[in-house]
Amino acid sequence: MRLLRFSLLRVRRTRLFDRIPSSRILLPPQISRSVRCGALALLTLGLSLLSACSPADLATPAPATVTATPSPTPTIVWFPATQTPTPRPLATSTPTPEQRPGAEAELFADDFSQPELWTLRVADDARVQVSGERLVLAILQPEFYLVSLRREPVLTDFYAEITANTSLCRGPDEYGLLARATSALDYYRLVLNCNGQVRLERVTNGNILKIQPDTFSGDVPPGSPGQVRIGLWAAGSDLRVFLNGRFQFKVLDPVHRSGTLGVFARSGGETAVTITFSDLVVQAVSYVSPTPTWTPSVTPIPTRTRQP
Repeated sequence: MRLLRFSLLRVRRTRLFDRIPSSRILLPPQISRSVRCGALALLTLGLSLLSACSPADLATPAPATVTATPSPTPTIVWFPATQTPTPRPLATSTPTPEQRPGAEAELFADDFSQPELWTLRVADDARVQVSGERLVLAILQPEFYLVSLRREPVLTDFYAEITANTSLCRGPDEYGLLARATSALDYYRLVLNCNGQVRLERVTNGNILKIQPDTFSGDVPPGSPGQVRIGLWAAGSDLRVFLNGRFQFKVLDPVHRSGTLGVFARSGGETAVTITFSDLVVQAVSYVSPTPTWTPSVTPIPTRTRQP
């Protein structure tokens, strides 16, 4: 009977609980305390499990990094071994021959303080005059040739230098030094032009022969204004040209053997030309050229011997 009552009571309570919402179910104090203790135990267990896991364990694992294997670096040889060159025998250089051999003491110097030593000219077309210790050659007429000769001394072997200043000069205009002059038509003529060239001529009875053709030289002023120191070394048939003390060329010519000095200017175009000369210095030269010079010989005329 007791068992039946308990069962009926259980059934009634069950039905009663089914009708009551879960939110309004009230547990007895003993059961409620047990549930709370169980929930607290479960919560403690969960916290202990979470604390056992580190943040690193929960984080997303980083992808694996592939490390490239470095290639072997070649060893740098800073001071490589080299073959010792075999020294070659040095060639013995031949000394440059003296281009003005035999030049001796000064014969004379002319500062143009004595105008009477030179042939002068004053005309409408051209003039030669001394001014301020300079010999001035001025040409006003196109294609005009002007000469001034020194009256003395007569020179054979010598070295002469004179300074020329181009005040008005262009293109084909010419000027220079005369040597071994015996007249106004016979001499050697050292020619410079305003294109920067130099040559040497022989004038005989007014006929001109170029014994050294036009040669460009950095020592020749290309136009005006300009200045150049003209030099001529003469010994026998050996003639050597110098400009600003630098050797230019040499020629051999036996025609004119001696004479005086002079200067000249020539207008090669339609414009005026003015050249001034100054500081003439002449040295004696004592030199025998190793080059044989031409000597004219007289062929004897056969004669008839009278028979006895």
